[in-house]
Amino acid sequence: MGKPHLQSAGRRWATAARWPLGVGLAAWRYMWSITPVHRWEMSGDWPADAPPRLPADLDLSEVQRFEDGVGPLVHRIYRTRIVGTTISPEQLMARMTENLDGVAPSEFATFQKVDGEKGDLGEGHRYVVRMPGPWDGPVRVVAADATSFRLATLPGHLEAGQIEFRARSDYRSLWFEIESWARSGDRLSDLLYSRLRISKEVQLHMWSSVLRQVIGLAGGKMEGGIVITTRVVAVDSLPGARDGRRSRRSRARVAALADRDVNFDAAQADPSEPGWHLDDLVEALPHESPGPPAEDGSWQVARRVMDSYQLADPGVVTASYDRDRALSGRDMLLRIRFAGLRLRVGVRIGDVYEETREVDGRAVRVFGWSYSTLEGHFEEGRMHYELWKWEDSGDVEFHLKAISRAARKGPLLPRIGFRLIGRSNQLRFYRQVCRRIKRLTEAQLESERAAASRQAITAAR
Repeated sequence: MGKPHLQSAGRRWATAARWPLGVGLAAWRYMWSITPVHRWEMSGDWPADAPPRLPADLDLSEVQRFEDGVGPLVHRIYRTRIVGTTISPEQLMARMTENLDGVAPSEFATFQKVDGEKGDLGEGHRYVVRMPGPWDGPVRVVAADATSFRLATLPGHLEAGQIEFRARSDYRSLWFEIESWARSGDRLSDLLYSRLRISKEVQLHMWSSVLRQVIGLAGGKMEGGIVITTRVVAVDSLPGARDGRRSRRSRARVAALADRDVNFDAAQADPSEPGWHLDDLVEALPHESPGPPAEDGSWQVARRVMDSYQLADPGVVTASYDRDRALSGRDMLLRIRFAGLRLRVGVRIGDVYEETREVDGRAVRVFGWSYSTLEGHFEEGRMHYELWKWEDSGDVEFHLKAISRAARKGPLLPRIGFRLIGRSNQLRFYRQVCRRIKRLTEAQLESERAAASRQAITAAR
């Protein structure tokens, strides 16, 4: 095998010159695309979001592993369902690998094979993904079978990690997925991706375009749009990470919450008095079979979302807390984007409970917890999150109940802002939480079913 193809300086400048045109055309097509795209982002965990192991016989000096990268590890799955086709996953993958460039979005990326016979994709083969920027993307096939193949990035790639393409079927449709585990290849790439977010949007459009091309290759139609689930593992959670200044500062802020008192007094909270708001929302989650919650069912999956506080959209609210501390009594520092401001406020989780209740003569399994606002928050209140499973029907529900009002003490500007426009943003946040836990539960259930299917196929071989 030859060495990975490296660009000459002239070629780098030539591809860089194509950047404005390629990105402009990509942006135009992205804005006018009518494909529904559902994007969900959450915090990831190590080792749950670790990339697959590389082959034992692979020379690691030839690849760009995630350990060689910069910034957080991003674990992402792009998924779509294809209906109206009669081809099998094996046939679809054969059509795709015969001409990999046939599914590339030609306005800003092409796949060019460096070695191996044309139309043949096997372990060890190398490709270069030519893009309209200052770098191309050399990759190597590290795993391949009849329904999937996985690539690892090589030195010079914008990213450090792996990406897998796979097809599978169920009783009525065909699924195609792209799953990646990667960090930025260098600091400039991290700036473009994590800070300016240019590369992130281009990447999302690129792989969404590949999914649409694959659907055409299958001769079917898309059902349900494209679902993109992203799990981001922070740098300080990765193996061998240094204790950075930002991480130390965040932990110090969380620790300081222990000295703050709760600013909400339940005995004085009267929803009938002006200023108080009482909200009660219910969201139906994926159905289960009757009986107690199943280990791999909707109720348990949603519970894991609650335990790790994935309920809030990270673009609006992110939480820092001591991950070694039990959920009950945990202090959380919330970073909130509100009215153009970025605010830090504290909350404290109360009792965590799991019990079987009888409601209208029916048994329902309930898991829940609440948190109360701490001094310095622009609100006074308490929010309850609960999961219900009706054991006679198998219906699963998420319940959000909150009582709150604008704080009477604390920083003046946030309190004024909350009194003026906070209520509408508050209700929008509640609705987002309900929609988010439903979509995250659906996405995680589908991911776990896909993983179980892949394991069964592998074990049968």
